[in-house]
Amino acid sequence: MKYKRVLLKLSGGALSKDERHGYTKEALEHIADEIIGAVNAGIEVAVVVGGGNLFRGRVADEWHIERAEADNIGMLATIMNSLMLRGALAAKGLEKVRVMTAIPINTVAEPYIRLKALKHLENGKVVIFGGGIGNPYVTTDYPSIQRAIEIRADVVLMAKEGVKGIYTDNPKDHPEAKRYKTVSYDEVIKNKLQVADQSAFILARDYKMPMYVFDFDEKDSVTRLCNGENIGTYVGEECKTELYEE
Repeated sequence: MKYKRVLLKLSGGALSKDERHGYTKEALEHIADEIIGAVNAGIEVAVVVGGGNLFRGRVADEWHIERAEADNIGMLATIMNSLMLRGALAAKGLEKVRVMTAIPINTVAEPYIRLKALKHLENGKVVIFGGGIGNPYVTTDYPSIQRAIEIRADVVLMAKEGVKGIYTDNPKDHPEAKRYKTVSYDEVIKNKLQVADQSAFILARDYKMPMYVFDFDEKDSVTRLCNGENIGTYVGEECKTELYEE
């Protein structure tokens, strides 16, 4: 096993699939199956999930809502998604799941305490982090790296829907774009490759937290990555830039 403890970063869209809003049974079942498969393989799993399926910034723009207020609403959306994901996992038979939130909401979830999160993981529980880091002006990309560092994860698995990794350019606009197999933090930052927030890549670089960007739609992708199979783009420290031959 290459990676024993991972942080899985999911977008809010992963819970809605092609509907782009709310939840779908198909999407929730796929996420649950991926996590349960990893747990059954002996992998310790933490999760950060976005809130874009429930609330997006463009809604705030239309209503002229302040960014700080909009981000607070978005953080609550991530908590709702965390609870929904816990319910989906429990429905599939995985009861050992804890939701921890940066925003105190004690009647439905535990407050985030780093040492307690570590203990949960050591005891084989899946830990879902909701509420970002409890402050506005950051997306869930940055908190996913921060939480991974705090819980001593081996890697951040940044799941994408229908995107196989990091490309030299936007493949939708530039079909000739090539996919990276491995790429350094510095190159991602320098070339402003738009896969995650630049601040997330900078934090990962500064604390040497490796990342995989991969297509979450592929079956057993989490377990395969943890077993050492390269099915996405690896981002690491001083790694040689390599492109897939596609």
